[in-house]
Amino acid sequence: MIISKKDIPGFLDKLISEYQVFAPVQEGSFTLFKPISSGTNADLTAANTKLPAKEIFFPQSEKLFSYNATEEGVKVEEVLDEQKKVIFGVRPCDARSLVLLDNVFDNDKFQDPYYLTKRANTIMIGIGCNTPLSTCFCTSVNGSPFDTKGLDLLLVDIGDAYVVEVVSDKGKSLAEQAGLAAATDADKAAAAKIKETATITCQVNTDGLKEKLDTNFYWPIWDRIHEKCLGCGACTYLCPTCHCFDIVDDAKDCNGCRVRNWDSCAFPIFTLHGSGHNPRTSNKERYRQRIMHKFKYFVDNFNEIACVGCGRCINNCPVNLDIRAVLEDVRGSEARLDS
Repeated sequence: MIISKKDIPGFLDKLISEYQVFAPVQEGSFTLFKPISSGTNADLTAANTKLPAKEIFFPQSEKLFSYNATEEGVKVEEVLDEQKKVIFGVRPCDARSLVLLDNVFDNDKFQDPYYLTKRANTIMIGIGCNTPLSTCFCTSVNGSPFDTKGLDLLLVDIGDAYVVEVVSDKGKSLAEQAGLAAATDADKAAAAKIKETATITCQVNTDGLKEKLDTNFYWPIWDRIHEKCLGCGACTYLCPTCHCFDIVDDAKDCNGCRVRNWDSCAFPIFTLHGSGHNPRTSNKERYRQRIMHKFKYFVDNFNEIACVGCGRCINNCPVNLDIRAVLEDVRGSEARLDS
């Protein structure tokens, strides 16, 4: 199917009448996913948003339930967000990150109703990346600029219009409901050419990386790799696949609510025990955990690398610590140690 760019605001307005629609919105110097009240609010010019689409399904701070204790007992009221949503303009890396997070929030041992309810009620409309940034490396971690994993519709920019690829039944139903026209053979050919010319300029060799991490937990290379890291946690908060959280009660007397907040393995108190013991006493252990979790532990558990190559951690690190260089160091650690 195909939709003209000038028809996008009207298309979004139709969606807004039925769904809560999130789209990239310019806010100061950042582009963020925000609920929009008009199709003209959407900004589709940015390569990626500052924060990933993850925050819509797994908010930075989320009320799980409230409770009220009386003489008759404790009344608990669960808070589930069941509103139908559309996320428009999500990039393929962010969409794929949600497929990875599904492993965490929906597996044989645990099912998170807060996350899963939002996932079930959300339609994902993505836009492919014609001109990936120099910090993008999705193809090194099993993705691509036009990956359809996690999407219901994928839009390919061919100039004055988008070719709309149907990925799921939900996407097909939405496109038909919107009355989108069929794409011509010329439109399809233009989209295919765009896909061929979109180039990821940086490649990271992840072959054998997990096997290297299996045996290098105590290797001296960790003494050097972490040295630039400030432990600020920016990389974890901006990462589409990081999912560490803390749970606290916000209560007065016997009334209150339970809240889930993002946390970070980069923070010193993340692993601090009530006894005062901390098994990760230094930045070395904490940075090693970040790398091991994404490229070894997640692979052990789910057979997937917990990185989608979006480049946010590279773009936003205050000391320019580049995860691509770190991975190359880890892969080449034996040669460096022997030389």
